[in-house]
Amino acid sequence: MIESIKALLTKEAEAVNNIPVTNAYEEAVKLIVEQIHTRGGKLVTTGMGKAGQIAMNIATTFCSTGIPAVFLHPSEAQHGDLGIFQKNDLLLLISNSGKTREIVELTQLSRILNPNLKLIVITGNPESPLAQESDVCLCTGNPKEVCALGMTPTTSTTVMTVIGDILVVETMKKTGFTIEEYSKRHHGGYLGEKSRKICEK
Repeated sequence: MIESIKALLTKEAEAVNNIPVTNAYEEAVKLIVEQIHTRGGKLVTTGMGKAGQIAMNIATTFCSTGIPAVFLHPSEAQHGDLGIFQKNDLLLLISNSGKTREIVELTQLSRILNPNLKLIVITGNPESPLAQESDVCLCTGNPKEVCALGMTPTTSTTVMTVIGDILVVETMKKTGFTIEEYSKRHHGGYLGEKSRKICEK
């Protein structure tokens, strides 16, 4: 079993190392900084199923690092939650196939509400309908799932998470986010205590 686990870890690491690195990352970070940090909008993340869980995690991480963000469930969006969009908001969509019906519909509905809405897409299929609708497309490299059936989102969600982390970290650099600002957003828990102690030095 240990050897099997080591093999799985190797495959996951290979998938991360094979993420295509292009100028699209710079474009995505620039959009986030311009629309949210500079113009006062917010980042709206979305995805269905496991991709939706990753989108929710990305939103909360951005919030803790100075970029206001919320998760929008694509199905709930069709029942009134689409009204969350405001001027200068930015939409980050995650779909491994780039064909998920609810996500494709959300792009259409959101642009009816706001024709100037910018879209960042994270997908394993750069030729997909969702990718074609995007202003910036970040490709995962479409790694094979380590699941024995080759079906369960495993490696793909690992890569999506890493891409989200990259966007957060690079945005923090561009905005000059400080430990003082970090501590103001973390009042409880270990991180809150640690960040306050650093500020007191």
